[in-house]
Amino acid sequence: MNRKERKERKRQMKQERKFEKVVEGNSFKQWRSRRPFWGATLTILAGLMILYIPLHLYAIAFIPGSLVFVGFIFGGLVLIIGICEYFYPQLSTFFGIATIFLSVLSIMGALGGFLIGTILGIVAGALNIAWDKEEIDLDTWKRNKQQEKIEQVNQAV
Repeated sequence: MNRKERKERKRQMKQERKFEKVVEGNSFKQWRSRRPFWGATLTILAGLMILYIPLHLYAIAFIPGSLVFVGFIFGGLVLIIGICEYFYPQLSTFFGIATIFLSVLSIMGALGGFLIGTILGIVAGALNIAWDKEEIDLDTWKRNKQQEKIEQVNQAV
């Protein structure tokens, strides 16, 4: 077995362990595996951090020339995007790009949530862009596992 075959076998074993954890896990783990969970969670947290400053400066938000109102818009949009990521995982790339864009722009109207919201938004957007849905066909996976067990028994005999 050469190096390339060993590397491929190692990747397959890692994938099988991941599938086993998801299949044998509880319903929350199965739900979480079908969407960009951590990217969406960090996006919501970033939206809350971005909204923190405009909420405390609410009294001056509507004064002419104030950019605090822009902070409400950007923070609210980031928060809505984070919630939508849970319901529309197939749009995770678009949501990730929008999260990064709005997080960087939030520096203008809300100081980016003391820059913590901006950093969280950039990380969350990157996680959403990088997320890839891995389909687990449960019936095929179980059939393959049973076939492997039968082959192992036949080899032992």
